[in-house]
Amino acid sequence: MAEHNVLGKEGERLAVNFLEKEGYDILEKNYRYLKAEIDIIAQKNTTIVVVEVKTRSTPDFGNPQDFVKPKQIQLLVKAIDQYVIENDLDVEVRFDIIAIIKNKSGTRIEHLENAFYHF
Repeated sequence: MAEHNVLGKEGERLAVNFLEKEGYDILEKNYRYLKAEIDIIAQKNTTIVVVEVKTRSTPDFGNPQDFVKPKQIQLLVKAIDQYVIENDLDVEVRFDIIAIIKNKSGTRIEHLENAFYHF
């Protein structure tokens, strides 16, 4: 597996652990619909949280959250709409980003709630 894929999988594992410690229930990991993949679908109280995990080894080229593009947001929205319909849910949906910088100096995790909005 390429090094960036290993880092990405490690980031998703760190994000799941972080969310569970914060009281979230993890409903799905790597949920796919058409061309979209939602890294984590979690729930806290009556809110479904779509979590995009961005992991980098350095912030030199920008913050991880800066790499979520409008086209990706549109795909995530379609995917969570399908998930809600499939599971017949009546819930609020929120889109979060967990940005992780992990390198030999340590690990920094930033949870950005309401990182972008349903449109």
